Amino acid sequence: MTVSTTLFEQIEKDYIQAYKAKDSVRVTVLRLLKTAVKNRLVDLKRPGGKLSDEEMLDLIIKEGKQRQDSIDQYTSANRADLADKEAAELVILKEYMPKPLGAEELTALIDATVTAVGATSPKDMGKVISAIMAEHKGRVDGKALSEAVKKRLAQA
Repeated sequence: MTVSTTLFEQIEKDYIQAYKAKDSVRVTVLRLLKTAVKNRLVDLKRPGGKLSDEEMLDLIIKEGKQRQDSIDQYTSANRADLADKEAAELVILKEYMPKPLGAEELTALIDATVTAVGATSPKDMGKVISAIMAEHKGRVDGKALSEAVKKRLAQA
C-alpha cells in the first residue's frame, strides 16, 4: 500500500483485481465490506462521503470479530463446512488489519503502561487496558490483553 492510498481505495482496487481474477471468496468478502462501509456512512449521516482510515479499521475489526464469533458457533455446532467458509473470509479481512503485537511486545507494552499510569493493583486494570487499546487499536486482542494485564497486576 502506498502512502497516498487510503484503506478504502486499497479495498476498492483489490475488489476489482479479485473480480477480474474470478476469486469468488475475496470478491464476496470485499463486497460485504464495501456494503458495510456504505451502511456506516448512512448511520453517520454522510451518504456519498468517505470514512477515515481509522473508521475503516474499526469496521474491518468489527467484521473480523463477527467472523470469529461465527467460527466459534459453527464449530460448537459441528458445522465444519460453515466454520471453514468463515475462516477463509477472516483470513482475507486480516490482510487489511494491522499486524498483531507479539507476546514479548505485549508484555513489554503492559509493563510500560502499568508504570506510566501508576497501576498498583487489579483495581487499576481498566486504566491499563484502555490506555493500551486506545494506542494500539486493532493490534491487540481484548481477551488476551485482559488476561495478561490481570496476571501482571496480580504480581504487583
